[in-house]
Amino acid sequence: MIYLDYSATTPLLPEVKAEILRVMELNLGNPSSLHSAGQAAKQLLIEARSQVAHLIEAQPLELIFTSGGTESNNTVIRTFENCPIFISAIEHPSGLKPAETYGSPCIKIPVDQEGIIDLDFLKTNLEKIIRENPNQKILVSVMLANNEVGTIEPVQKVAELIQSLKKQHRAKIYLHTDATQAVGKIPVSVKDLGVDYLTFTSHKLGGPIGIAALYVKTAAPFKPLLLGGSQENKRRAGTSNALLASGFKVACREAKRNIEKYKEIEKLRNYLKKEILRRLPSAIVCGEKCVSCGGSGANGRGVAREPRNDGSERRAPAKTPSTASGRLPNILNIAFPAAEGESTQLYLDLEGIEVSTGSACASGDLEPSHVLMAMFHNAEIAHGSVRFSLG
Repeated sequence: MIYLDYSATTPLLPEVKAEILRVMELNLGNPSSLHSAGQAAKQLLIEARSQVAHLIEAQPLELIFTSGGTESNNTVIRTFENCPIFISAIEHPSGLKPAETYGSPCIKIPVDQEGIIDLDFLKTNLEKIIRENPNQKILVSVMLANNEVGTIEPVQKVAELIQSLKKQHRAKIYLHTDATQAVGKIPVSVKDLGVDYLTFTSHKLGGPIGIAALYVKTAAPFKPLLLGGSQENKRRAGTSNALLASGFKVACREAKRNIEKYKEIEKLRNYLKKEILRRLPSAIVCGEKCVSCGGSGANGRGVAREPRNDGSERRAPAKTPSTASGRLPNILNIAFPAAEGESTQLYLDLEGIEVSTGSACASGDLEPSHVLMAMFHNAEIAHGSVRFSLG
């Protein structure tokens, strides 16, 4: 088997498996209990929280353990229920769908053909909302790196824009980034990014499924999604999972150690791209500027553009330079014209090669990728795409 679906989930690291087996042998109690077994579990949580926070240069008490990236994203969005929510048109469904449900209004930030958000659109519409209601809380949610095409978004520039508007208008604007795909592949620091909230999850790092982290900056608005007990410093009810947290801890430690290996993985990704295009010249690389075609996207081929009615109309793209570092080092999204992505995926599976189409969380959905539709508004490209993600 050749596994090329690391962006969906990663195999459990041997070091993580060893730690989970070690902790399973301990006589642990409920971390909220005062007896020795409970305090032993609590100590494991303290150690895990410190290591996980260290990976993104956060303080341990700014970190909340959740059940996954979906819960973390939903927690942030629900905190701003009935408030204006700006969200990128290519966001993961776990951020996009709750924003559409609870934002009042939900304003989608359009992207260009590389998947980069339109900063001018964001600035203009933020100023409009501030003028209409200067005391209203506003959330901006832009993922750090896209899960389908690997585009790295200018989150730092968004943070700078927000800080400027805060000083200028005393606006109450807060920034969330879903860094699920980025953490462990590129350096991620909440200090450098300037965000108020950050999401990432264990199973994208070689850790166990079922646990994730939500960074919440001190003094940022917060409304618990789950009510009941006083766990997680009264921010998430439910018995804390010391076993999974210990596995997450080791995954974060290994991610910190091994991040340089992704330079070699990037070389493999580029070799895969080169060979596919050599053998199938009609294939289209999604999310990458084509230098030889003047940066028109989609390898320079004409892409049909149609008016959109979902609030994400194409506008003049932000002037963001395209460099090798503008994409994650391990993702290659290629569309094969006149071929269904699902069929390509199944044929590859018969050959022992495991890949995905679109987001794995939306498997079984026959709709074309909303990410590629937002980038190209071309159903043939969206339906024909396959994501290869290396690890």
